Amino acid sequence: MFASVAPRLHDLNRLILDFLFPPRCVSCGRWGWLFCPHCAQEVVPAGDHVCQRCGRNVVGAIDLCPVCQDSAPVALQFTRAAALYGGPLRAAIHALKYENLPDLGALLARYLIAATNTEEWSAVLRTTDAVVPIPLHPARYAERGYNQSALLAAAFAKQKGLAIMPTWLTRQRQTQSQTKLSREERRSNVADAFRADPQVRDRCVLLVDDVYTTGATMEACAQALVDAGAKAVYGLALAMPPFQESLP
Repeated sequence: MFASVAPRLHDLNRLILDFLFPPRCVSCGRWGWLFCPHCAQEVVPAGDHVCQRCGRNVVGAIDLCPVCQDSAPVALQFTRAAALYGGPLRAAIHALKYENLPDLGALLARYLIAATNTEEWSAVLRTTDAVVPIPLHPARYAERGYNQSALLAAAFAKQKGLAIMPTWLTRQRQTQSQTKLSREERRSNVADAFRADPQVRDRCVLLVDDVYTTGATMEACAQALVDAGAKAVYGLALAMPPFQESLP
């Protein structure tokens, strides 16, 4: 009885707070929404013509982008992004990460859900044993109060009927922000920063993150999972910069 009452009290409290302090769109400032319908419609999908490995947009009839053509095989089977990083989505991701708005997690996860309603993803999700968010270091988690990737992953997994296992991957070393680092600096920054639980052995894992730029973080996570015996690792990101912005 009490378990059923608690969610209703939470919803009632949220209604009261929204009435007294109505939300404003994190992108355009419109009252009444955290992320308004107009801005939600302005989000640009990643597109269908992408690199078959990393998911970046490509020009012409090629399977691999120039970066993947010149790189060695990676631990990730493939990575895809739901949308391009920019405009309203960029503002929403920034607000989710830095403005203490965890409710944006479930709102933005709908792009992940929509992007995986394809034959390619249907085959992957049928074999997926668990969804695993890119972990934060405990110190960063304590500072922020939540892991934005875990919020996205939880909402996505719930909608898709998948298990979510955040404990299967941990960040054992605190790393500096990747934002202003070059591709090589990013790889060095996250090298050996993650550890996978032995339970991943012979499992198929889907990694979820908010932004995929050079792919260094997601690849480091995938490598940790493979080293622990994972059978296959796939990557899914909410957003990815346009190709020319993701190369430096």
